[in-house]
Amino acid sequence: MFESAELGQKLSAEEYKKTEPLLRAEMLDIQRKLKSAQLSVLVIISGVDGAGKGETVNLLHEWFDPRYLNAVAFGTATDEENAHPEYWRFWRELPPKGRIGVFFGSWYTEPIVNRVLKHTNKQEFYREIQRINATEKMLADDGVLIVKLWFHLSKEAQKKRLKKLENQPETEWRVTKTDWRNFKMYERFRDISGQAVAATNMPEAPWKIVEGADARWRTVTVTQYLLDQIRSKLTQISQSPVHQAEPMPKPERMPITILDKLDLTLKSEDDYKTQLLRCQGRLNKLFRQAKNKGIACALVFEGWDAAGKGSAIRRVTPALDARDYRIVPIAAPTDEEKAQHYLWRFWRWLPPKGKITIFDRSWYGRVLVERVEGFASSSEWQRAYPEINAFEEQLCSDRMLLIKYWLHIDPDEQLRRFKERETVPYKQFKITEEDYRNREKYPQYMIALNDMIEHTSTHHAPWSLIEANDKAFARIKILNIFCDRLEDCL
Repeated sequence: MFESAELGQKLSAEEYKKTEPLLRAEMLDIQRKLKSAQLSVLVIISGVDGAGKGETVNLLHEWFDPRYLNAVAFGTATDEENAHPEYWRFWRELPPKGRIGVFFGSWYTEPIVNRVLKHTNKQEFYREIQRINATEKMLADDGVLIVKLWFHLSKEAQKKRLKKLENQPETEWRVTKTDWRNFKMYERFRDISGQAVAATNMPEAPWKIVEGADARWRTVTVTQYLLDQIRSKLTQISQSPVHQAEPMPKPERMPITILDKLDLTLKSEDDYKTQLLRCQGRLNKLFRQAKNKGIACALVFEGWDAAGKGSAIRRVTPALDARDYRIVPIAAPTDEEKAQHYLWRFWRWLPPKGKITIFDRSWYGRVLVERVEGFASSSEWQRAYPEINAFEEQLCSDRMLLIKYWLHIDPDEQLRRFKERETVPYKQFKITEEDYRNREKYPQYMIALNDMIEHTSTHHAPWSLIEANDKAFARIKILNIFCDRLEDCL
């Protein structure tokens, strides 16, 4: 795997002196072009200790315009990062469109180190590799250029490099006990790293193995490869046809869907207020236990306009300490959010351990409103199903409780609530022309809903379908589901 990076290749000082100014000028020029094309570039730097990774990051800072470059060195996770799902810290640092992001250390570090130290078995290691491949494909499908650089040294070259750094006062701080511990396991690191590189060398995100012994050779190799990759991607963008997203056509007949099985005549019992207080008391007790065990909860509320999402949320929160939950209302994405993958803004709001985030609408907008209204192309909303499932699997594998509610009402009940909102002064702000326009697309939304439930109701994150014509019945059912799922976790 790494033999090509142990050839002892070098570049003379004279050749480097001629090449350097040309490369620096070209890097600034290509950076302006990717900004104009709104292309985001993610550079992942990994490899052997002492092979020049840090020097390369410093070089990129020096040669690129730093206003459009963000380099992040990922070390041992902080307490805040450990309180969130593993990939939370990576998603927060992804480069927006038009910029370059450099990950010095990345989602490769822990899987490789843990496997080398035998903290994980082979099956667990390859499960992490599959997660990496899924993440990188997701980003690449969204247009991100991923450039992966693996810096390599032979065992002899690494030993020589570490000793040289250690013997110079200005660089001795860069060599630690961990570096020498890893050196003693060089063969095992090489073997496991080779497996990781081979298993993640995908067409969407290939690896470039860089011989790191000679600094000048390394510098020219890295910068030329990076320029080539960006040029190639810019050419691909300029030659690719623009796929216009189109609104979903109205079906010839009203579809029969999973939601038709719901009995919307169900009503709450007469002692609704007593039931409500009992459920809220039960929830308070259960969540305090979950909080003590460090269980995070994410509640997703989806449903028709006027289905009662807001009022249902207001029956959940009185059972909780206000310091333990956050409500995140999801509207149209901002310019900052449009510059990222559509899941980026949801990763930002995920709850830490022992806390709750309540999403009033969610990532399912990609396969509902964006599909129906034509804000997402066919390829975008179709690939969203596996992307969402992978996202939710990550949350649940980190012991997060994820509950997804769909609040369902029939068109007649929705119209009655619209009319009521128009006559009640403190509800008038809730009703707009957009709400009536959406009603005309009821058949399209029913098809999209049926597909959403069919493709994303998984074992770890099933959909809870709520009969919501009677608001009181819906609220009690929502609270009971939350309590039941908490009991299962506990």
